Amino acid sequence: MRRLILKMSMSLDGFVGGPNGEIDWLFRNLDEGATAWIADTLWQAGLHAMGSRTYYDMVRYWPTSTEPLATLMNDIPKVVFTRQQSLDLAAGRTTTALRDANQALEASGGKPAALASPNAASWAATQMANGDLASEIGRLKRQPGKDIVAHGGAGFAQSLARLGLIDEYQLLVHPVALGDGLSLFADLPKLVDLKLVSTSIFGSGVAAHVYRPV
Repeated sequence: MRRLILKMSMSLDGFVGGPNGEIDWLFRNLDEGATAWIADTLWQAGLHAMGSRTYYDMVRYWPTSTEPLATLMNDIPKVVFTRQQSLDLAAGRTTTALRDANQALEASGGKPAALASPNAASWAATQMANGDLASEIGRLKRQPGKDIVAHGGAGFAQSLARLGLIDEYQLLVHPVALGDGLSLFADLPKLVDLKLVSTSIFGSGVAAHVYRPV
C-alpha cells in the first residue's frame, strides 16, 4: 500500500498561512538548497493530491512555468478533492478554469497561462475525488504505484491531519514568525505523537523536518 505524504511550508511559530491564508512569506527564504530538497522529495510522488483552491492556484501557474520544479508539477498525475459533483466533466471544468485564469491575468496585465501549452494537457487530465475524504484516500492508497504527495491549502491539510490519514509529514519550517494564522494541527481530536526521521538545514535558514506518526 502506498503512503500519503504531506508536503507543506510552515512558519517558525507553527502557521501554514496567515489569518486569511496568506502565503507570500514562504517565498522569502527559498534558496537553491531548499528548492533542490523539494525536487528530490517530489520524485517520491506517483500522484499529487490537493484541495480545489490549491488546484486552481497551481493550474494558473505551472503549465507555463520554467522553474526547476515545473516538470515535476506538470508531469506527475494529479487528483483534486472537491465537493462538486462533476467527475464526468473533469476535463471540461479544467479547461474552463484555465480559460478563466487566462482572462483574469490578461485583464491585470499579467502573462496568461497558455491553453495551447503541452503541459496544459496533464492538468486537464486531473482526476476528481468528491466522496468521503477518508474513503477516497484509502482507495488511492490501495492503488499500485509510488507514494501520494499532498499539498495544501490549510483546510485540506487540516482535514487530512484531523482524520489521521497522513503517513509522513515533510515540513519546511521558514525563519519567520507570523504571530497569527492558520495552524496545520487545528482541531485535532486527540494528541498525535510523531517521530523525527530527518532534518536538513539550508543556507537561508529554512529547515526541512520529516516526521512519521508513531
